[in-house]
Amino acid sequence: MQIIAGTTEFKWEQHTAVAIGKFDGIHQGHRKLLAQIIKAKEDGLAATVFTFDPPPSVFFSGKPQAELTTKEEKRRLFERMGVDLLIEFPMNAQTAAMPPEIFVSRVLHGQLGARFIAAGTDLSFGDRGKGDWHLLKAMADKMGYQVQVIDKIMYGSREISSTFVREEILKGNMELAEKLLGAPFGVSGTVKHGKRLGRTLGMPTVNLLPPRDKLLPPKGVYLSLVCVKGVLHEGITNIGCRPTVSNSGQMSVETYLYDFDKEIYGEYVEVSLLSFCRPEKKFSGVEELKENMARDIDAGRKYWESRKAVRPLF
Repeated sequence: MQIIAGTTEFKWEQHTAVAIGKFDGIHQGHRKLLAQIIKAKEDGLAATVFTFDPPPSVFFSGKPQAELTTKEEKRRLFERMGVDLLIEFPMNAQTAAMPPEIFVSRVLHGQLGARFIAAGTDLSFGDRGKGDWHLLKAMADKMGYQVQVIDKIMYGSREISSTFVREEILKGNMELAEKLLGAPFGVSGTVKHGKRLGRTLGMPTVNLLPPRDKLLPPKGVYLSLVCVKGVLHEGITNIGCRPTVSNSGQMSVETYLYDFDKEIYGEYVEVSLLSFCRPEKKFSGVEELKENMARDIDAGRKYWESRKAVRPLF
C-alpha cells in the first residue's frame, strides 16, 4: 500500500476507486463501504481510501480527541484489507474552505482519476461540509465516475457508528463492540521494557504504552488474544496505571501470554480485548498483587480451556 501524506500536491497515474471518510474504528459500516472499492480492483482500479489529517472534528474544535483506531493502526488495517493507496489529506484553513465542487473536480477527478466512488449517506466534505453524495451523483456524468451510495448498517434499532462503538468501549462492553466493529477492539504497538516486575514474580508480561490519542476501555483486567509475528496467542490483559507499584499515572497495557516464554521486545504486537473481567485495584503490596495476578491468570486459563471445549475461536 502506498501512502500520500502531508501534501495536497500529488498526481496518481492509475484510475481509482475511492472511499472518503474518517474511518475511526473501522466498524461494520466502514467495512461495507471499503468492500466496494476492494471489489473494484477487479476492474483494474486502485482501491483508494481518502482521509483528512487531522480529522475535521479535531481541526474545527481545536481539541485532541481520543480515537478508536490510531493512524498507525488504520494504516495497517487498510493494507491488510487490500487497499492500494491511502491519502491523508492535510486539513487546514485553506483545504477546509475548498468549495466541494472544486474538491470533486480538482482532487477526486484531476489528481486521483476517480472512476468509482463509494459514499455513505452521511458523507460531508468541502466548505462548511456542503458536499455530500447528492453532489457526487450530480457531477458523476461530467467527471466520468460512478457513485455507489452505501446505506447504514443497523444493530437492532440503532445505526452502527463510531459514536456507538465508542460508547460501548467506554462501558467495557467488549462483546458488543466486537459485533459492531466486525472484529475485536484492539490496542497495538511496539513491546516496551517495563519494570520487569511480572518476570520477577514469575508471571512475565508483554508491555505496551498506548499513545495519548488512543481511546481505551475502563481500567481493569480483560481476556485477550495477542497477535505476535502473525500468530495468535491466548492471554489476559491489564489496562491501567499499576497503582500498587507506580504513582506515575502512565497508562499501560500489560498482557500475560499463556504457554509463551519468548523475548519479543521491540516487536509490533496487536492485543485484541475480548471480555472485561474485573476493574483495576490497588493492593496492599507486592505479595497481594502477586496472589491476585495468579488468580486472574488461573481464571483466564479456565476460560480458554472451556472455550476450546465448546468451539474454536477462529
